[in-house]
Amino acid sequence: MGKALTVRAIDTLKPGSSRREIPDGLIGGLYLVVQPSGAKSWACRYRANGTPRKLTIGAYPGIDLKSARELAQRALVDVASGGDPAGVKQSAKTKAIPPSDRDLVEKVAASFVERYVKANTRASSAKETERILNREITPKWKGRRLGSITRAEIHELLDGIVDRGSPIQANRVLAATRKMCAWAVERGLIEASPCDKIKAPSAERSRDRVLSDAELRAVWDACGAIGWPFGPLVKMLALTGQRREEVGSMRWSEVDLDAKLWTLPRERSKNDQAHTVPLSDPALQMLKALPHVGEFVFSTNARNPVAGYSKAKIRIDALIAETAEGNAALPAWVFHDLRRTAATGMARLGIALPVVEKVLNHTSGSFGGIVGVYQRHGFSDEKRTALEAWGRFVEQLVSGTPAGNVVEMRFAS
Repeated sequence: MGKALTVRAIDTLKPGSSRREIPDGLIGGLYLVVQPSGAKSWACRYRANGTPRKLTIGAYPGIDLKSARELAQRALVDVASGGDPAGVKQSAKTKAIPPSDRDLVEKVAASFVERYVKANTRASSAKETERILNREITPKWKGRRLGSITRAEIHELLDGIVDRGSPIQANRVLAATRKMCAWAVERGLIEASPCDKIKAPSAERSRDRVLSDAELRAVWDACGAIGWPFGPLVKMLALTGQRREEVGSMRWSEVDLDAKLWTLPRERSKNDQAHTVPLSDPALQMLKALPHVGEFVFSTNARNPVAGYSKAKIRIDALIAETAEGNAALPAWVFHDLRRTAATGMARLGIALPVVEKVLNHTSGSFGGIVGVYQRHGFSDEKRTALEAWGRFVEQLVSGTPAGNVVEMRFAS
C-alpha cells in the first residue's frame, strides 16, 4: 500500500493530461480522482458479490480528507456485512431525480461537437469528428444512456468497422469516441469512460507509396474514361498536389482564372493557414472546361461538394484493370498518394525541397519551429515555377510525348 494522502499533498497536486486515481495509503479502496481540468473528488472501490463497484463520495474540498476517510470506512464496513452502498446510492438517485435526456448518446454527441469540438479544433477537423459521430456512434446507440455503454460494446463496434475493411477508420472512431466520453466525464454526465484502457485496434504506419510514370498515366486515362465529376477532380489532385478534401470542396469564388490562382482560405486549410496555389496551364484549361454547378467546382447538385470517393476509386481501379495486359490491377494505392507523387515528381525535376513544402502548404520540415515564425517569404514565384514544371511533365507524360522530349522520372512503387 502506498503512502497515506495528506492535505498538503492534495492541495499541491497538479492535474495531468488524463484522468488519474490516486490511492490513499491509509484506507484501502479510497481514491482521490483528479481530472485534467484540475477538479478533484473522492471515490471508494470495492467488490460486491464478486463484481467490482465504485462509490462516488463527493468533490474535494467540499468533502475534506478526514471526512472522505470516515465515509469510505463506513462504506467498507457495510460491504463487509454484505451491503452494496454504491447500488443503494444509485437506486435512491434514480428514484429522487426525474429522468433526463441530457446523457443520451445523441444529445451528448451534439453537445460535444457544439461546445468543445467546434470551439477548440480546426473547421476541417471539427467537420470530420462530427461526421464520424453522426455516422458511426449516434445511429448505433441512439436512445441509449451514454453511461450504459460498456467497454465490451465499444470493442464490438470497433471490431465491426475493422471487419468491413476499414481498420484505420476504426482508430479514428475510437479517438473521437474517447474524447467525447472524457468530455462527458469532466462535465459529470457519466462517471467513467467506456473507452478507458481500450487500445487502437489497428497499427498505423506512414505511407510511402509513389506512383510510377506508367501508373500515373494509367490513373489519368481511367479518369478520362469515368468523366465528370471525379475524373477531373482526381486529375486536379495529380496536377496540384493538394489534399483531397481541399480540392473536392473547391469553390469558384476561390479561383481567379485570369490570375491563374486558387486561394485556399484558412478555415478550409488543414494547418489553419491560408494558402495560394498557382494553376499550371493544364490545371487552368481543365477548370475552364468544367461546368458551373452552384458555388462548388466539383458538385452534382448545386448545393454540396461531391461525395462518394470510395465508389469512384473502385471504378477507376476497375477501368485500369480492364485496359492492363492480363487484366492486372494496379498495386494498392489511395488518392493521397497522388499528393506524394506530385511532391516527389517536383523534387526529381530539380525543385528545391523548401519550395515543394510551400506548394504542399507544409508547416513542418524546412519551416518548423522558429524558422516558421520568422520566415514570411511567400514563395509565390517559386511555387508557380514548380507547378508549371510539374504540369508540363504530366501533360507530356499522359499525351505519350517521346521520351526524348520529356524529363524522364522513375518512381519507386
